[in-house]
Amino acid sequence: MPSRRTVLAATMGVTASLAIGGTAHADDTRLRSLISRMTLPEKVGQLFVMRVYGHSATAPDQADIDANLSEIGVRTAAELIAKYRVGGIIYFTWAHNTRDPHQIADLSNGIQKASLSQPRGLPVLVATDQEHGIVCRIGAPATLFPGAMAIGAGGSRDDARTLGRISGAELRAMGVNQDYSPDADVNVNPANPVIGVRSFGADPDAVAGLVAAEVKGYQSAQVAATAKHFPGHGDTAVDSHFGFPVITHSREVWEALDAVPFRAAVKAGIDSIMTAHIMVPALDDSGDPATLSHPILTGILRGELGYDGVVITDSLGMEGVRQKYGDDRVPVLALKAGVDQLLNPPSLDVAWNAVLKAVQGGELTEARLDESILRVLRLKARLGLFQDAYVSQAGVSRTVGTRSHLAAADRIAERTTTLLVNKEGLLPLSRRTHGKVLVVGADPASPSGTTGPPTGVLATALGELGFTATARSTGTDPSAATVAAAVAAAREADAVVVATYNVTAGSSQRTLVEQLVATGRPVVAVAVRNPYDVAQLPSVAAYLASYSWTDVELRAAARVIAGRVRPRGKLPVAVQRADDPAQVLYPVGHGLSY
Repeated sequence: MPSRRTVLAATMGVTASLAIGGTAHADDTRLRSLISRMTLPEKVGQLFVMRVYGHSATAPDQADIDANLSEIGVRTAAELIAKYRVGGIIYFTWAHNTRDPHQIADLSNGIQKASLSQPRGLPVLVATDQEHGIVCRIGAPATLFPGAMAIGAGGSRDDARTLGRISGAELRAMGVNQDYSPDADVNVNPANPVIGVRSFGADPDAVAGLVAAEVKGYQSAQVAATAKHFPGHGDTAVDSHFGFPVITHSREVWEALDAVPFRAAVKAGIDSIMTAHIMVPALDDSGDPATLSHPILTGILRGELGYDGVVITDSLGMEGVRQKYGDDRVPVLALKAGVDQLLNPPSLDVAWNAVLKAVQGGELTEARLDESILRVLRLKARLGLFQDAYVSQAGVSRTVGTRSHLAAADRIAERTTTLLVNKEGLLPLSRRTHGKVLVVGADPASPSGTTGPPTGVLATALGELGFTATARSTGTDPSAATVAAAVAAAREADAVVVATYNVTAGSSQRTLVEQLVATGRPVVAVAVRNPYDVAQLPSVAAYLASYSWTDVELRAAARVIAGRVRPRGKLPVAVQRADDPAQVLYPVGHGLSY
């Protein structure tokens, strides 16, 4: 491949200097020359980042060929690139793109080869959502870290930077060069159904510091970080995948709360920023989502925040951006608002042709497209993709899921586990007095690539620490029979560990925990998602927050329960009283130790 890369670089007239970091616009002359030789259809394609099914760019499984034909009208990633000349591809677990690290590297190389072999071929931005915690597209044996709210509980910018550096190095080794992380939303609404533990927390300054650190970590590994979801998705009770959230913050509140992490990201040199499909009347009273808002994207993000990097939409298949306009209008309006990359439209053919016709009809100028393409090409140059778009299998073996990376993730996780309640010093549990442990509770589907289920991971980890531990899954909505069986099993144990998941006032998880407590056996609860669960279960003797149910966080919680490490996490969000939400039960910064 080296000779092929050299020829490609030479024929495009792009020198190695394009691949080296430095001033953002140092080689605009060369990039503009590339743009001037592109056809209009090629220019339109550069603006799109698209999903495609299959583990291979040229030879996916038949089921994935069928899915591609049904949704995109092509058979493979290579055909997608040849037909639409897309500038980016997004990987998903459900699209069967991410079986294992070596396969991912092959897929990435196949995508780059398919694009670079086209006339005037360009390297591709290969992206994914590798936030860690509950949103992860590439699983084990890649290194999986605690999610954002756990990192917020740890409070260490060094840990956030380390996460970005290691995760970035592993992504880059697999040919993924753009990560849709970190989440820069300030989660001040406990009822937020879409952000929650994906946020670093509720304190804008703390969130800002961790966002900036993670950005620097990723970008030091030559992976483009992406701060999301501008102008801030942290205070909504509606999921923009399924509805159209409205944020009622005043301009002053937005400046003091939501804007702070995004300003920090811009200052840190963020490569890309993702828009939110939300309405913020204080910033734009037109009723349009921020993704389609010129006042928000061009007026505020570009103008007031001084950002000149790549702006990418959140997925255009989400309901929040589709309610007001048709799928043919959304991409055109997004470009008019100031967007550079159009992510994952429900129908690429509809969206691609809509942009093409908008230019041909004069609604969009070709110069407007050139402006966005220049930003996209600057990013590709800054990432070194013109110099070398390919990765090696040796690089995967050398980098992904190494012992030192996995150990770093474990150490970081230990600094995040938060002890909220510890009545009469129950924790740490003693093997002498509480050697026989029953682990019950919720077993939500595991985040990508973790072994799961949570009860099993906790029981195995406790067993390795010297306890005799048995796992019994009771689910997120246990029946009366399930509760009764768990209670009977608890009477045979010395202690019970129960995993809770988004407990509400009417949840049968509450019934389960209350009946376990009534047995007289000591009950240790672990909130495996939102830490707000603790407010619903005041009778529990000890309560930990792990902020996710990935293996790395659950193993750390087990080590805390066993006393192998002391709890060090501090709540990055406030927990309100269940009977009076106006009152704070545990404030930001609460966290016990021993």
